[in-house]
Amino acid sequence: MDTNENSAAADRKPSAHPGYPGEQVVTDPVRIRALAHPVRLELLDYLDDTESATATECAAAIGESVASCSYHLRTLAKHGYIEQVPQPGREKPWRVVSRGRSQGIDPNVAGSVHAVAATAALEVDRQLARIQSWLRRAPELPHEDVNASTVLGVGFYATHEEIMEFREELWKLTERFDGRRENPELRPEGAVQAKLFAVINIEPDQR
Repeated sequence: MDTNENSAAADRKPSAHPGYPGEQVVTDPVRIRALAHPVRLELLDYLDDTESATATECAAAIGESVASCSYHLRTLAKHGYIEQVPQPGREKPWRVVSRGRSQGIDPNVAGSVHAVAATAALEVDRQLARIQSWLRRAPELPHEDVNASTVLGVGFYATHEEIMEFREELWKLTERFDGRRENPELRPEGAVQAKLFAVINIEPDQR
């Protein structure tokens, strides 16, 4: 599962755990479960979009208390998702270790599947709420914004290998936008922020 802007190396081979150079791939169920909290996911989203931020700045951005943000930021740091920026001052800012994150299943570790499923379920709920909010606002949004957006559902039959290859191709499609999130100077005139949320799953009862 990944909720951030990502790119893929052109010569990557499909593997059991998705990843590209610089991406943080986690298979430890304890670390994965650390993400299964809505405030932590909101904090990561915010930090993904900024170079760094203090707990006070995070609190103002996501509408949580400073104490709550401080606690969840420390938890994210404990599990290796963020780090403090060394600089003078009492309150030091935080930054993400990687703007690309994936969680993979380790069949040899008990609880691995449950940890990934629980975290993915929470992310699906968050994305569903975001998309539903956008759909409710659609009548008041500029027509060109709505027309450029897509809600897509496709069913197909493919082997496991073909599905893995398809996932790799989706990763590679985002390469054209590399760097624009971190560096506004790379964004062409008229560029707006867009979100992509896609799920590929094998239907368990449709063999």
